[in-house]
Amino acid sequence: MTPGDPATLDEALARLGRARTPADLFGTDAAEAARTYRRLARLVHPDATGGRTGDAFARLTALWRSYRRADPVTITTRRGAYQLDDRRVSGDLADLFRARDARDDTVMIKIPRDPHDSDLLEREAVALRQLPADGDGKYLAYVPRLLESFRHRDPATGARRHANVIGALEGFHSLAEVKAAYPGGLDPRDAAWMWRRLLVGLGFAHRAGVLHGAVLPEHVLIHPGKHGLVLVDWCYSVPGCYAHTDPSGRVPALVDRYADHYPPEVPAREPASPATDVYMATRCMTDLMGDRAPKALRSFARGCLLPSQRRRPGDAWRLLAELDEILERLYGPRRFRPFHLPPTS
Repeated sequence: MTPGDPATLDEALARLGRARTPADLFGTDAAEAARTYRRLARLVHPDATGGRTGDAFARLTALWRSYRRADPVTITTRRGAYQLDDRRVSGDLADLFRARDARDDTVMIKIPRDPHDSDLLEREAVALRQLPADGDGKYLAYVPRLLESFRHRDPATGARRHANVIGALEGFHSLAEVKAAYPGGLDPRDAAWMWRRLLVGLGFAHRAGVLHGAVLPEHVLIHPGKHGLVLVDWCYSVPGCYAHTDPSGRVPALVDRYADHYPPEVPAREPASPATDVYMATRCMTDLMGDRAPKALRSFARGCLLPSQRRRPGDAWRLLAELDEILERLYGPRRFRPFHLPPTS
């Protein structure tokens, strides 16, 4: 190691933070640049930091590619080749990379930051195969489309991870974004179509034998203009056809920052049921409306949020019928109500 080399993670992050161009970081000597890149990569790679430095590693990679004027990163699988761009989204346990396939279609490649979470990506793949196989095909728009799964070897560390390729969703926003846009509470007339579609998505999944296991604001995506809804991130699901591998029926993990959104059976490590998803879906909607929810909807929600799983309703289709009756009493016959998210600054 020569003087000036970063010896600690903090030094590496500081050096990366100061760089404005590839030359700032790597200099002009090609051999020295390669050695600098390898040293920085070892220090800031997410595998070495428990996933804490994903953004820093992505920036290092982008600067290195620019320095070398390299072709875009390509991942090749049995199905074909995917050309990654520099855009990615960080989820609870995985990063989603935008990519183009051989037909130039946009896809998302989902790779866990920690190789030990590969089993959760495998669980998602199982669920996304079971849903179209055992569910009613007319509701497939409520779930992501799994294109393939494969084992990915990290070229920097050699670590192997289970990765999923999922069809890209354009124009969708999470319920977390909706809540942020309406901090004073969403108009219940707008929440109504989201709640209805969420129950349809759950009813479809449950009849196909799959529990979502993490119906949280960031996992429920809505399309404002088309009034569409998609349930994403099936890594925490309980697919019935997975029982030979995990017969416990438990939700495999919790998203810590949403710990208060789960019903008691999940942290208690008890078997989940459709009522588990109903509880979390209801919590999403009541949080979205806040104090603007009318008394009839608050009363409906209380029954879905009972602590006892046995007393809590679990039939999403029956709940949808009950919700429709309440909405008609409150607002009259159902009609399309345009919805817009305010532009972000």
